[in-house]
Amino acid sequence: MDLDGSALPARLTERVLRTLGFSARPTPDADGLAAFYRAWCMQVPFDNTRKTIARRTGTAGALPGIEAEDFFEHWLAHGTGGTCWPSSNAVFSVLRLAGFDARRVIASMRDLGTPNHASVKVRAGDGDWLADSSMLLNAPLPLGPGTFIANDPVWPAEVEASNGTHVVWWHTPPNEQYLPCRILVDPATYREYCEGYDRSRQRSPFNEVLYARRNRPGALIILVGRTRYLRTHEGIERRDLTTREVAQSLRDDIGLSGHMIDRWIESGGQDQPYARPEEPPGASRHRPAEPPSRRSSGR
Repeated sequence: MDLDGSALPARLTERVLRTLGFSARPTPDADGLAAFYRAWCMQVPFDNTRKTIARRTGTAGALPGIEAEDFFEHWLAHGTGGTCWPSSNAVFSVLRLAGFDARRVIASMRDLGTPNHASVKVRAGDGDWLADSSMLLNAPLPLGPGTFIANDPVWPAEVEASNGTHVVWWHTPPNEQYLPCRILVDPATYREYCEGYDRSRQRSPFNEVLYARRNRPGALIILVGRTRYLRTHEGIERRDLTTREVAQSLRDDIGLSGHMIDRWIESGGQDQPYARPEEPPGASRHRPAEPPSRRSSGR
């Protein structure tokens, strides 16, 4: 096992960068980071299919994808991504190998005080940027001393400095409210990523229900169980799918291979209860406040 989880053979690194659209390594600065992160967001999904297969088939050892080499081999062969722990480690690994000053961080999704979310910070220019592989915001978020508001209605996000760290506010269907995500551990280690991923075996919103997200030009596609959400600049469309349409959407919308979809079906993935993902402990008692823009506008 790779003790740092970030080792990638040179040939594999080059394949990953070529597939993301780079004929040469991106420059390790703010412009290069923006280009890399946008390419990632448009081509690598956030999905729980491999995790579902592993949990349902009782696969021994670490959950899949936590080592960068395993993550990328499956992405190249089958179009899979992963949940926050493996995908963040993959982003960290390829950025470091491309020469960026990247570091792993751990945050608390919903700002519950519990370390339940992995992300990546990158030092570029005069400041830090967040390149989050779960939010898939198309542009890295600046982590400065004040407040930043991204105005894209398809990928809305805000950042505010708070008590020596930052809180990211973001919104994605089917959530009705913005979700706050507070950075807690900076920097974090690979071991802490592994421990966080392993804890998620027992409780996670991505354990029992199919969840997959993929960016397309001008559009965000989300599968939650048997429901497909499409958000564009014109608004949000919601449609319930048949069992066959779910598999078709995993192929056409998310980009998974037929082999991976077949494995997911054989593991009982389609037998999952079709309900909204399970909320983390305490979420119902800790509904998020409004993001900075809504507080200042009084909405």
